[in-house]
This record gives sequence, structure tokens and C-alpha cells, in this order.
Amino acid sequence: MAVAPSTTFLITGVSSGLGRAFAQGALAAGHRVIGTVRRPGDADSFAALAPDRAHPLVLDVTDFDAIPAAVAAAERRAGPIDVLVNNAGYGHEGVLEESSMDDLQRQFAANVFGPVAMVKAVLPGMRERRRGHIVNVTSMGGFITMPGISFYCGSKFALEGISDALGKEVAAFGIRVTALAPGQFRTDWAGRSMARTPRSIADYDAIMDPIRAGRQAKSGNQPGDPAKAAQALLAVVAADNPPVRLFLGDDALELVDRKLDGMRAEIAAWEALSRATGFAA
Repeated sequence: MAVAPSTTFLITGVSSGLGRAFAQGALAAGHRVIGTVRRPGDADSFAALAPDRAHPLVLDVTDFDAIPAAVAAAERRAGPIDVLVNNAGYGHEGVLEESSMDDLQRQFAANVFGPVAMVKAVLPGMRERRRGHIVNVTSMGGFITMPGISFYCGSKFALEGISDALGKEVAAFGIRVTALAPGQFRTDWAGRSMARTPRSIADYDAIMDPIRAGRQAKSGNQPGDPAKAAQALLAVVAADNPPVRLFLGDDALELVDRKLDGMRAEIAAWEALSRATGFAA
């Protein structure tokens, strides 16, 4: 799907971070952007970026029942949605044993259920028009894992799997689906935007205390440039054959390569047992 200046993007979570950078990049390229914000006060700030082409939409993506009507109203105002960018979400840091089921439900509501509800709201129109692109912002944490963010990784693994399967369901309708998996970018994801479960079990101190301190110290100094991530998004959307998954950043590629090497070695080491589970010929 070639991206013309008339392209309409719907980007969730544009008040800050990567979502803001994605919106600014699309607007600078001449596109229209419907951007979701949770606070009414952020709507005016977003609209001021491009008064004729920046259309704020006050919406919490975890309010699933409100999404269909909100998306329909936005399309009446800005036109049919060509590209959905599911960016809104947050990180949860906490040892699994210390974290609550409520923590898990909130993490999946924002990072999985909300994006799926947004997809379901735009798909009928895209399918009818036989074109469209859905970009689900996942994470390198949707393929590699680190201790202390098990709920976050679980949510991003889920969105990766949904994206991959969805792409196979809608390809015949001219709809592309890409999972965009950033590494560490210079946003506030690891700072005030991260939910942190209080520490309570001393056995985890040795592993968690350095991780938590290091993540907080790195916030604001991450290697990734959000503006360059926005240019990568535009390149993906403009591509004739966009990737099913795109990792962003040297750190993401290095960690993914390391995991793939480990997976291949483990598969080889246990291949005989894997193959020993069928009925005898």
C-alpha cells in the first residue's frame, strides 16, 4: 500500500513517548493523524501540532465498550483509517511471585485486549475497502525475556502471536499486519510511565535490586532515537512487502540473535527426545 499525503493514521497513545514521535513523523510527512489521548487536557496540545490534520480522540483503550463508537466518530471527522498503529500501553516491573493477579489483568488490558479491540473496530472498514495496514507496537520483550518484567513480556508475546496469526487471516483482503518491536528508546517508559510492584520477598533481592536500580538510572539515556523510530514506521507502511515483524535498535537485534542461537543449540541437544514422542511405525 503506497502512502500518499492523504493517508489517515490512527495512532493510540500520542501524548508522549513513541506514540508522540510516530504522530509527529506522520504529520511532518503530510499525513492526517487521529491520535488517542486519555486526558482531555492533552487533546489541545496534540491538535496544535497540525490544526488541520491532527485530530485528537479522547479515549482510554482499556474502555473496550467505548472504542467502536469513538473510532466511528473519528472516521466521520477525519476520513477512513488507512493505518492503525497500536502504540498505547505501559510496562509493569515486578517479580511474578510478588505481583498480583490484578497487576496481570491491568497489564493485559492495556497491552493486549485494548489493541485487539482497536483492531476489531477498524477491520470491517479495511476489509470492505480491501486495503489497510495494522501496526502493533510490541517490544523486543515480545521475543526475548528478562527477569522482573514477566507480565510485560507475557503481554507482548501475546500481541506478537495475535499479530502473526491475524496477518494470515486478512492478507487476502489486502490488509497488512506488522509487529513493530522496539528495543530501548529514549522515552519515559522505564521512568514514571512504568508501574512497579513493591518489593516484599527478600530471596529476590540479589536479582531484582540491581535490575530495578539499573533500569531507573537508564531512563532518559536509552540508545534509541524516537524520531528515527518514526521514520522506520513510515518506511514500513510505505513498503510494497512490509515485514511481519521488525525489530528496532542494535540492542534488540543483538539480544534476539543471542536467543536464536540459544534456541537452535537447545533444539539440537534435545532433538532425539522431541522426536521420540510419536507412535512407533
